Amino acid sequence: MNKNIKLAVAGAVLALSATAANAGIVIPAGDWTLDVSGNVNAYTSWSKTKGTNVIQGGLVGATTAGGNDAKSVNTFGNGLLPNFLSIGGSTRQNDLDVTFAISLQPGSANNSALSQVNTQTVTGGANGGLNNRQAYITFGDKSWGSVKVGKDLGIFASDAILSDVTLLGVGGGYAGSAGNTSLGRIGFGYIYADWKPQISYTTPNFSGFQATVGISQAFLGTAGATGAVISKSVNASPAYEGKASYSFNANGVDGKVWVSGITQRMGSFAGVGNDDTVAYGGDIGAKVAVSGFEAVGYYYGGQGLGTTGQFLDGYGLNSVSSKYEARDSDGGYVQLAYTLPTKTKIAASWGVSNLDKVAGTNDAAIIDSNEMWDAMLIHPLTKHLNLVAEYSHQQAEAHDGKQNDRNVGSLGAILFF
Repeated sequence: MNKNIKLAVAGAVLALSATAANAGIVIPAGDWTLDVSGNVNAYTSWSKTKGTNVIQGGLVGATTAGGNDAKSVNTFGNGLLPNFLSIGGSTRQNDLDVTFAISLQPGSANNSALSQVNTQTVTGGANGGLNNRQAYITFGDKSWGSVKVGKDLGIFASDAILSDVTLLGVGGGYAGSAGNTSLGRIGFGYIYADWKPQISYTTPNFSGFQATVGISQAFLGTAGATGAVISKSVNASPAYEGKASYSFNANGVDGKVWVSGITQRMGSFAGVGNDDTVAYGGDIGAKVAVSGFEAVGYYYGGQGLGTTGQFLDGYGLNSVSSKYEARDSDGGYVQLAYTLPTKTKIAASWGVSNLDKVAGTNDAAIIDSNEMWDAMLIHPLTKHLNLVAEYSHQQAEAHDGKQNDRNVGSLGAILFF
């Protein structure tokens, strides 16, 4: 499997063998080696929601009047991963390793209310939607590293999503949620890394240590459900992102620790002249695997970083100073898994994302925390095909104490090729 799909489905290593995780359709073509790879998945979910509260930025929406759905609601669609078809190529020319990747992500749902999350545009709503997440080239050499130019998974918080076992399932939301994927643990323990236009540099691997730095497209437009509108005319600053990680294998223990960060000058807000506002965030995480057990721990925090999506709801208008001010946010998740002798994986996780209020604002109805418990069974029917059963309890709570709860059960399958 080529490098870009390894990133997109890296969570599959939590449930698949090394052979399956590296599988791909390799085609020699003159000076090039082509690689066709991806995944297909589909799930059905039964969800039941309690709470009629409108919570701005909450990931559990209000039910109909009365506070309780009369019965569970059934839906169909993708999990956290969309269907993924990638065509990549690699060659060695003029002492450079050169690669490219182009991918498409059609949805499995039959939705009519699809949405847009930051730079990831969804089209063709009635037929499940279509993403265009990747189109990039890389060039470099193992002696000095590589440069990437184009659109790919963002740098900040990328290890958080790639370590999330709900990549193989549904997680937050439900199958058939608005958009052509569910949320997984996005917004319930980490900020979405997104798929971004970028220029980045990755160092060689120094005995397990590796680092990446880059610039990516600045966040433009609205700052979320309750935030200000950022003026596109003055927001010319890109986002600056970076991460460093150390991977190790000793005495039967596999592990990785990482840190990453992001910052961006946000520009002017509508009607306010403070055009030097800077948002920033950072995270730290670790994962370890030994004797069939796997554990992940992760934490993030920031100012103006927002919640769920990068910089979403990161600012609020202070009614006293009449200026937009940054909201603090933080969160994290813990995850445990064990692989039985039958190769069936049992996984459980908990995570929360918190968003503070701005002093002097009427932020009572804004989200205080989105929290989720999740449990999964993942059984490899073949080395490429997995059956998945999942249950999650999701809760959104506002600063005024009002909350909505949702219980979701999902069944489905995911295949990697």
